[in-house]
Amino acid sequence: MEERPSDPSVDTIIQKALLAAHVFAKLDQEQTDRITRAVYEAGFANRWKLAKMAHEETGLGIVHDKMVKNIIATRFVFKDIINQKTAGIISRDDESLITEIARPMGPILAVTPITNPTSTAMFKIIIAMKTRNPIMIYPHGAARKCTIEAVRICYEAALEAGAPENCIQWIPRSSREKVLAFMSHPRTALILATGSVSLVRAAYSSGNPAIGVGPGNVPVYIGKTADVPFAIDQILVSKLFDNGTICASEQSVVVSRYNAEEVREELKKRGGYFLSPEEIEKVGKIAINTAQKSMSPEVIGQPPEVIARIAGIQIPKGTRVLIAHMEPHQVGLQWPLSLEILAPILGYYEVDEFDDAILLCKRINEHGGLGHTVSIFSNDPAKIHYFAHTLNAGRIVVNTPSSQGAIGGLYNSLNPSLTLACGSGGKNFTTDNISVRHLLNIQRIAYRKIKVCAEHQKGETFCCDKNLTLEEIDKECETAKLSLRGT
Repeated sequence: MEERPSDPSVDTIIQKALLAAHVFAKLDQEQTDRITRAVYEAGFANRWKLAKMAHEETGLGIVHDKMVKNIIATRFVFKDIINQKTAGIISRDDESLITEIARPMGPILAVTPITNPTSTAMFKIIIAMKTRNPIMIYPHGAARKCTIEAVRICYEAALEAGAPENCIQWIPRSSREKVLAFMSHPRTALILATGSVSLVRAAYSSGNPAIGVGPGNVPVYIGKTADVPFAIDQILVSKLFDNGTICASEQSVVVSRYNAEEVREELKKRGGYFLSPEEIEKVGKIAINTAQKSMSPEVIGQPPEVIARIAGIQIPKGTRVLIAHMEPHQVGLQWPLSLEILAPILGYYEVDEFDDAILLCKRINEHGGLGHTVSIFSNDPAKIHYFAHTLNAGRIVVNTPSSQGAIGGLYNSLNPSLTLACGSGGKNFTTDNISVRHLLNIQRIAYRKIKVCAEHQKGETFCCDKNLTLEEIDKECETAKLSLRGT
């Protein structure tokens, strides 16, 4: 494959993308699907290689779990989207007389994070190929090598399947100024931003359409009717997945006092270590940068023993998750472990009544998680219903690991996605799991539903002399309600 310049200009990359867009727009559904399949198969075939590269380069998470993320980003996403129409006429309604045509949006700038560097890149590339949109990948600086390798694999597969040259590009090295230039470029059609809060805000301030994501800070409530051993097992399946690096992972456990003792014992049995007040303070200082109001990079995706060493505390051998038992009022920046931390650290709260749990979950959710995800373990349909209707979240996962439940495809029928939007609460335009439908411009041909006779067309309005309704016009006009296709 031809070597690319080490630092091509913004205009050069955009111009190449525009040329690719011109060719892409001419492809039919069969050609589009062939390219999409080729990219999926290439990414899936390299799932282990890319997972190892991501772990070695970033030092975050767990290799096996990164491989699972790569599977979700390729195989699960492909199976979800492959039968969707994304080229040409995608629907025709003979009753409403509306025909819908799918068109690509144009060059997409995709920003990928350090936490899911290869899986997010492949996910965004696959949905871009399915919608015939050229895509430009801007990798996180600390995950550049593995991300670019994932992009290169996808690009070569796309070319082999007949995709236009430069339909997939990557930005090998960049500065914040250059990224902002890409975001604000007048020919950038859409920004898919996954990363820091400041980066997502920059995308939304660029003047171009943007799809970003908000932080998680997911509360999980364990109700009176919950199967406690099952609930704790599922919470840990989620929280420990890739050392907690999915933004939909549980951040705080809220428990009814009715079964609080059982919950505590079950957590301890499964490797949970309850920090002392002094240890909570020490871990809080190294987990959250309170001045910047953000997670400290040094703890993201790290195992408990590394976090303990950084904090200067001793924990038992075999500890799987650090737990901070706090009082219900201890939520906010003053209590750092009540905030989102993408690592095996959990806040823990006990409440007397269900209404107390609702209020506490809302407070946790409001401190960095609005619109994202909440979780409940309960076998009471009325409580589940009330919980869902009261909290501001795009995804309410029930009796399910929150990480795997929110990204979809594994435990439920949500669209598999590595980009989880948060609605107006998270300053996003949708609460959806982002997929191909968000990367299309839909044109609608609207045919006239009725045709009136010449006599009724006299005057400035229908039947101005008689003031008839449309239903009455239907009865009086011999040629009423004729489809354009029927004339």
